[in-house]
Amino acid sequence: MPNEDAVLSALLARSNRVTAADIPALIDEAGRKLGLSGAQVYLADLQQARLTPLVHPAPETPSPNEPTDPSESSEPIQIEGSMAGLAYRTQRTQRSRDDCTAWVPMIDGVERVGVLRVTAPCFEDTLLESCAALSGLATLLVMAKASHDELVVDRTRSRTMTTQAELLWAFVPPRTIGTDDVTSTAILEPAYEAGGDAFDHSLGDGVLHLALLDAMGHDLASGGASAVALGASRATRRAGGTLADIATTIDTTLSEWIPDRLLTAVIARLDIATGQFTWINCGHPPPLLIREGHVVPQAMEFPAYLPLGLGLGQAAAPDEHHIRLQPGDRVLLYSDGVTEARTSDGSLFGEQRLADSVIRSMASGNAPPETLRRLVRNLHEHHRLHDDATIMLVRWHPH
Repeated sequence: MPNEDAVLSALLARSNRVTAADIPALIDEAGRKLGLSGAQVYLADLQQARLTPLVHPAPETPSPNEPTDPSESSEPIQIEGSMAGLAYRTQRTQRSRDDCTAWVPMIDGVERVGVLRVTAPCFEDTLLESCAALSGLATLLVMAKASHDELVVDRTRSRTMTTQAELLWAFVPPRTIGTDDVTSTAILEPAYEAGGDAFDHSLGDGVLHLALLDAMGHDLASGGASAVALGASRATRRAGGTLADIATTIDTTLSEWIPDRLLTAVIARLDIATGQFTWINCGHPPPLLIREGHVVPQAMEFPAYLPLGLGLGQAAAPDEHHIRLQPGDRVLLYSDGVTEARTSDGSLFGEQRLADSVIRSMASGNAPPETLRRLVRNLHEHHRLHDDATIMLVRWHPH
């Protein structure tokens, strides 16, 4: 059997000038050289409800000594209630009872991308280690094509997206980012019809930068307002501006170019070394601080500044608020579309139910991305969204 490093190096060298449609065959070929019977890439869809395989041509002449593999197909697999979904949800490799099939998580940094399905007559520890390396490389190849290859886009969507949603998803970053010390994850719903909500998070110089935005309305102009606000926020931040500078720039830009749209926002930064969390609130629901399984009452409730887009001119800049996090603390940011979701009898989802859902999920051992996935699944199953619903969960876990 060829050396693992040689196989993966050859795969990487061949991947430079291929499309996403070529990746499945390359991954399968490399897997067979490593001693597998086959390997197949499955990608999570935008709402993290199912795993859909990339196009995977069957081998021309299967070896008579290889076991048949009837489960390999082009059909999606539901994330709930499946072995593949369990690997995705827990970010741990799962093996079938007969030990002939394994599902290996595909993770880009801390962002869940999908799973790699691998088959073999049996799995030894060394082969599973090779599978993990192959999954990591497959993830890199898929993500390298994700921004410009239509096949990846097609396989991660289940229906057509509105123009304003396309605009927003083109601007927002990956759902989850993080390091050994901090994790930030966000979800935007309804994913295919989002109009005015947006989120942003990024890392730099020991700081986690955050923004959660909610533009008035639910149309293309709303999406444009949020996109403009994201651009203004990033430009000001990267020029060395403070949180107040960011808010002022967003306000000025909106009032000049989209004068009939207002936008609420929480803009924040976390010093990853010290846990110092600083934020400003412009007309938005206050963040929630979750510590040791409980919401700390009123910890982050301060008078909110006016919404952005009013053209405040020489008005006083928004006040900065500060709080020192403790290791393990979570900060939950959300738009009012979450708490205003209603059940069939008209009752609101509400802030208390939002906090309880997050706390219960975390108590079950779920990581922040899985916590939000489950929360949104619960929202869709038992409530009806009347507005965009965006949730961001930040966990500070210094090692």
